[in-house]
Amino acid sequence: MEKNDAHYFYVLYCQDDTLYGGYTNNLSKRVKTHNQGKGAKYTRPKTRRPVTMIYAERFSNKSAAMSAEYHFKKLTRPQKVKYLKQNGKEDISDHQLLLINQWE
Repeated sequence: MEKNDAHYFYVLYCQDDTLYGGYTNNLSKRVKTHNQGKGAKYTRPKTRRPVTMIYAERFSNKSAAMSAEYHFKKLTRPQKVKYLKQNGKEDISDHQLLLINQWE
């Protein structure tokens, strides 16, 4: 079995215009799991799916990635948007950007 040294904190944009932060060591598999309704309890309701990954940050160890997740989840919605803007966003559509920007 190959050891995966990549650990990620990621942010999902949910269909109901909410943001979800999580931890994984396999980004594509995790998004697929969320979209199948088998991921975190938060993303299981159909009203939140499909989800789109809009941000991912790689860490060298699990503890650091999980710490980033923990701190992100403690932020208010405007603080989360600020964090994403300061750290760059990946794979976000114009519609999602419009919805996120309305929180500023």
